[in-house]
Amino acid sequence: MTSPALTKDAIRAKALELGFDAVGFAPATLDPKHGERLHAYLDDGRHGTMAWMESRAEQRISPDALWPDARTVIVLGTNYGPRTDPTAIHALKDRAAISVYAQGKDYHDVVKKRLKALGRWMVEELACQIKVFVDTAPVMEKPLAQMAGIGWQGKHTNVVSREFGSWLFLGEVFTTLDLEPDRAEVDHCGTCTACLDACPTGAITPYQMDARKCISYLTIEHKGTLDPDLMAAMGNHVYGCDDCLAACPWTKFTKLHTEPNFLPRVELTAPRLADLAALDDTEFRQVFAGSPIKRTRRNPMVRNVLIAIGNSKARRLKEVAEALSEDLNESVRETARWALQRLEKP
Repeated sequence: MTSPALTKDAIRAKALELGFDAVGFAPATLDPKHGERLHAYLDDGRHGTMAWMESRAEQRISPDALWPDARTVIVLGTNYGPRTDPTAIHALKDRAAISVYAQGKDYHDVVKKRLKALGRWMVEELACQIKVFVDTAPVMEKPLAQMAGIGWQGKHTNVVSREFGSWLFLGEVFTTLDLEPDRAEVDHCGTCTACLDACPTGAITPYQMDARKCISYLTIEHKGTLDPDLMAAMGNHVYGCDDCLAACPWTKFTKLHTEPNFLPRVELTAPRLADLAALDDTEFRQVFAGSPIKRTRRNPMVRNVLIAIGNSKARRLKEVAEALSEDLNESVRETARWALQRLEKP
């Protein structure tokens, strides 16, 4: 298997055999413009409290900055296209909206296992060195995905695929193999602004995201209390947000996933706000075992649930907010009192 073309074909075939849905090859060097944009983003403070973006920024700017021996990045996409409209839950004001990706098994575990299997096979069959990464590593996976032909980075800043819409988990195998890159994908957003228009908090400008306003950031990364104006715009989102992804016209080409690990757990598709608000630490860990939500922990989740309760206009939920207005956690207490004020308004 000495031909680089045959090597690529073999890697692609093995990746598909392991369950990946999209495979592309990119060089291990990114254009300096990506590093410049990253530093501008950080200098503006648009990353909010995500200090990890700053601490490893120099490794993030290019794959060969993270691993100097890397010559090629194999970008792998795993489809998680939902079977139902993720925004339909917003009509059910007493229910919680949980992002599609978090309703099944933690994708980090699923994707990492497959990446390691592909990496082991490459080391054994191709006598190369490899490193594997999911999105917890300092890797600019979206520009790499575009360079590898997987999709393009849309105006909502996420990768859009002509085959899978916006529903791809990404992972990467860095390798010492020097393989020819695939043809980069071009931008197909055109004049469309559907994702910008769909964002409840106005966090998106074309090709830029201000994390400090993004519901995914606010419900997952940000700890403590939130700005009242942002809370009022968050609706019933309690973990993540799919609004900009679902609004993209390319979702009409979405392929429904067939991965059993990503099937939504019944209790996470439309949970009652009152039930989630009642969870203590132990119950929270039990309910969200094996889910990425478990990393958020009880206090931030209950805070998010109280925001949704405040936005619900469901006065029957006042008792829930009242019970949490004396919670041991400060952000829970303050958010419960905000929710009570909202529910008491005519």
